Amino acid sequence: PVVNENSVPPRPEQADDMIAWAASELSARGIAVHEAVWPHLYPWSHVAKLTTDHGDHWFKAGLGDTGYEAALLRLLGSLTPAHVVVPLAVDPARGWSLSPDGGVTLRSVESGGFEVPAWERMLREYAHLQRDLTAHVPDLLAVGVPDLRPQRLPELFDELLADPEVQAGLGDKLAPLRDRRAAYADAAARLAGSGIAPTLQHDDLHDANVLVRGDKFAFFDWGDSSVAHPFGTLLVTLRVAAHKTGAKAGDPLLARLRDAYLEPWTAERDHGELVELVGAALTVTKVSRALSYRRALIDVRGERRPEHADAIWGWLEELLEPDMW
Repeated sequence: PVVNENSVPPRPEQADDMIAWAASELSARGIAVHEAVWPHLYPWSHVAKLTTDHGDHWFKAGLGDTGYEAALLRLLGSLTPAHVVVPLAVDPARGWSLSPDGGVTLRSVESGGFEVPAWERMLREYAHLQRDLTAHVPDLLAVGVPDLRPQRLPELFDELLADPEVQAGLGDKLAPLRDRRAAYADAAARLAGSGIAPTLQHDDLHDANVLVRGDKFAFFDWGDSSVAHPFGTLLVTLRVAAHKTGAKAGDPLLARLRDAYLEPWTAERDHGELVELVGAALTVTKVSRALSYRRALIDVRGERRPEHADAIWGWLEELLEPDMW
């Protein structure tokens, strides 16, 4: 295939290996690659778009400690094919995956707007997916999905605060965060004892990571995901919704989206209790987000690291700020 040389990963020879693997997998299926371009090059992943005689296909390499996504995609493709883009091929050892084009995203359908009913349907469907996957937690852990269940997070919080790089980044915020440790542990214990089962938590769920399939949805870009309390999903989702709409703390729109997500649990749990658990999850998941960035950047050194590493302690600093309700 022709590789667009204006957009290639920092190590061209690595890009050649990646494209050769993808082209070989497609050729084995009678599909010829005409061109490869690299529209997304991040420290944590490289994504190539392959133009073929059977439509577009996508190659993704998970970098750092995000390579488990490839094996996770294969697992999700077998467990819940209607809710993901089922990969054509994966190389779990290298963190590589090859998938057909999944169609249009919710963000592109919205054309710059915000379709509240579509977001509500999406959140309900995603919540049902999470509930269905609770029985498969051992399988998720076996393919390398990080274990960020609530009972583990206080110890991981301590580990972050003991990291010299994090300490330097936090500066005078370090002492207040140490003072928050007991309250953080209480929130984690509340989630761990809630009786709501851990499951797969996407951790970056928003309209650009959701595909529209008629009146249904499929979810992609699972490189931040973990086994965790399900409600932590709302940390990023509601922030993106607030950013897109200008909604502030206490806005009824955010409560409406939250309640759409919680609806599948309301048959067995009191709504007020669920809302309280969401509050605990928003607190606890800030550490999960910091850990996600640390995983993604584990191999990034030199002058490129400061550009992204401040997200690690930036998420910890969020523990000192009020949540959006």
